[in-house]
Amino acid sequence: MLNLMRENAVLALFACLALGYLVGKLRVGPITLGGICGTLIVSMLIGAQHVSVGADVKNVAFALFIFSLGYIAGPGFVANLNAKGLRFGVLSVMEAVVVVIIAIVITKAGGLDVGTGAGILAGAATESAVVGTAQEAISNLSGITADQSKEMQAHVATAYSVCYLFGLITIVMLTSQLFPRLMKIDLADASRELWQRMRGADPTLEEGQEASMPALVGRTYHVTDGSGVTIAALEKAVGLHASVEGVKRGTKVLTVAPDLTLSRDDRVLVVGQREGVMAAGERLGPETAGVPGLETPLTVRELVLTEKKLAGKTVTELNRAYPVETEGVYLTGLQRVGQDLPATGETELRHGDTMTIVGSGSKVDRFQRKFGAKVRTESADWVYIGLGICLGVLLGQIVVHAGGADLTLGTGGGCLISGLLFGWFRSTQPTFGAYPPVAAQTMKDLGLAMFIAVTGLAAGPDAGPLLKQYPLLLPLSGIAMVVIPAFLGLWIGRRFLKIDKPILVGAIAGQQCSTPAITAVTNTANSSVPMLGYTITYTLSNFLLPLTGPIFVGIIGLRT
Repeated sequence: MLNLMRENAVLALFACLALGYLVGKLRVGPITLGGICGTLIVSMLIGAQHVSVGADVKNVAFALFIFSLGYIAGPGFVANLNAKGLRFGVLSVMEAVVVVIIAIVITKAGGLDVGTGAGILAGAATESAVVGTAQEAISNLSGITADQSKEMQAHVATAYSVCYLFGLITIVMLTSQLFPRLMKIDLADASRELWQRMRGADPTLEEGQEASMPALVGRTYHVTDGSGVTIAALEKAVGLHASVEGVKRGTKVLTVAPDLTLSRDDRVLVVGQREGVMAAGERLGPETAGVPGLETPLTVRELVLTEKKLAGKTVTELNRAYPVETEGVYLTGLQRVGQDLPATGETELRHGDTMTIVGSGSKVDRFQRKFGAKVRTESADWVYIGLGICLGVLLGQIVVHAGGADLTLGTGGGCLISGLLFGWFRSTQPTFGAYPPVAAQTMKDLGLAMFIAVTGLAAGPDAGPLLKQYPLLLPLSGIAMVVIPAFLGLWIGRRFLKIDKPILVGAIAGQQCSTPAITAVTNTANSSVPMLGYTITYTLSNFLLPLTGPIFVGIIGLRT
């Protein structure tokens, strides 16, 4: 089999992916390695048997991954450049600065080469993108031979694999277990209390629970008590919780309008939240069976929020500020950076959020015209995507001379910035440049997995000697570089930023860009409330941490 993989790069590459993701499914308590870590381990073991794949595959895969990463994060990144986003952004900036400083100290104190130091930085920060940006920066260092460059790049992958494993375990345990105890909270109880406060909901219901009857309903009522009441007066009486969607008088179906006055024996279809519909029924009369002609189907639609004026406003503020456009439209789901958020009245909206709304077709259309664009399933626009990657590569070629060092973003930094810009611009002009979220996520995951597989294969022959040389330094470094910024985040978040405790736990997982950590946190909390902090710091750290690779290499390379 090994001979076949040595002769066939395609077989070697996808064998690493398949076996790596299989290993990544292994679970120990709340911790799973994940497909990327599993792929790196498997590819290094196979690479130790002198199986390799061409470097061009790695470069193409990394460009695709880093551009897609930026594209996905772009709308959220720009949306978070406000007071609240920058408030949480303190944690992300602190994380980036602290891990670079610690990596420099460990590298200099331990007499490590720049590749091993960069691998410690990437692994302890659990940010795979740093591997690519650091390796590219090493390849551009002057004063070293090609063999030295190759060896240092291999050390990046080896140190990354060890530090990632120990860093992953550490951040998962800190956020899901230790930090809630230090803050003297039960994470599940605290999340539920915050959820209820945000939602203004029945305190007997937890997140993810509903009453035995569905929350969004339609009911037909026989007008006996509501004769002489206008539609506008009825809807005002029940607030934003229900709306009249149909009126039948005798055999005639009337056009619903605010000034329409109801008459005795009218049949009225009311749609909305259950408590609002029941309140309307109390003012109208007894409920009746369905009436032919009033069976108005509800439209469910996913929209990308494009109205800039709504950025930072809560759902409740949206309803109050735009009573006409939101009348009869109900928010049932909210996603940000691919993560589900609580669709509650106090949840703040961000430009680029994906909203799931329900209502009659005409009202959903009215809401869409004002606030967003329909999430489309058209194929990706590879003209737009290809242009973005090309511009990113060209941006990465720009060299800035600082003292005796030549600083450059490289392909990684250039494609990350171009991805952010192209993703943000697409969210403001959603009529062109399609890159459907599912496609972007798939390309990001595939690009990263292929990049890590090729990197691991190349690092395999050098992994054993490096691990023998630093059997304790690497794991201890991985732990230290997680513990220090995480505790700093906890202290800053509570002492200065005054962030709610469940949200702060999620924000610390986000400053580390750790998906396994937020998964463990939400599982412990039985709630998506910690996601409110995670999505902000995750988006900002996804931009900042990859840039630490070339910064670190530039600083260490300059000193050496």
